[in-house]
Amino acid sequence: MITIRPATLDDAAAFLALRQQVDHETKFMMLEPGERQVTVEQERERLTNILKADNKQTFLAEDDGQLVGWLWANGGDYRRNHHNVHIVIGIRESHIGHGIGTRLFEACEQWAREKQLHRLELTVMTHNVRGLALYKKMGFEIEGTAKHSMMVDGEYVDLYTMYRLL
Repeated sequence: MITIRPATLDDAAAFLALRQQVDHETKFMMLEPGERQVTVEQERERLTNILKADNKQTFLAEDDGQLVGWLWANGGDYRRNHHNVHIVIGIRESHIGHGIGTRLFEACEQWAREKQLHRLELTVMTHNVRGLALYKKMGFEIEGTAKHSMMVDGEYVDLYTMYRLL
């Protein structure tokens, strides 16, 4: 049974381990395997700062007590972009295709509406077919293409910027 819930400070170690695991499972995340050099204490500090903000949240997907996915909603730091939320999502390869991404986005949208936030945005590698399908299903539209924005396995990769207005 998959549950979706906000992260707590007690999740710091397991959440960090999940992100490190997903870094190894996919090439669609920003960081390469081993590049995420964060301590559990630093992760706890990051979660503390998120919990203090009214326009930031981390949602976790849990399967029988084990973290299997997350969605980080990072609102703007200034008055002019406070309403703008950048999203990062990651799901363990073993749990992709089970509706977890949809449920994470639904939780994020409900939270964003409650907080009266207006713009959700994200970036995705243009060849990430599963990610693109999820984001389009959730109402996101392609806003533009950042050419050669990333370097993956020695090859330049383009990114789409996508958005959804609430």
